[in-house]
Amino acid sequence: MHTLHNQACEACQNSSTALTDDEARTLLRQLPQWTIIDDHGVKKLQRVYCFADFAGALAFANRIAGLAEQENHHPALLTEWGKLTVSWWTHRISGLQRTDFILAARCDRLLPLD
Repeated sequence: MHTLHNQACEACQNSSTALTDDEARTLLRQLPQWTIIDDHGVKKLQRVYCFADFAGALAFANRIAGLAEQENHHPALLTEWGKLTVSWWTHRISGLQRTDFILAARCDRLLPLD
């Protein structure tokens, strides 16, 4: 099986459904620093990245924004001093689909290697 970051993203269709809890937990095993949260009944995939300052967090947010634009799938990005919180979910289905996990894996690969 291909690692998540190498898999193709698929656009959400009108007939798309959210992953089951078991499916989501299985995919989450490949993303150890991510968690699944429940935000007012909507399952989201979330990770907090830490940086030395605000500029580092903002620069990484901009890298994720480029990825999001490329895939036409957009996360919530909360930039604060020294950290960036990224939340992926599929708005159309109010939940998680495989693409959210693929893009989370790609975010991890965008991290600077300092």
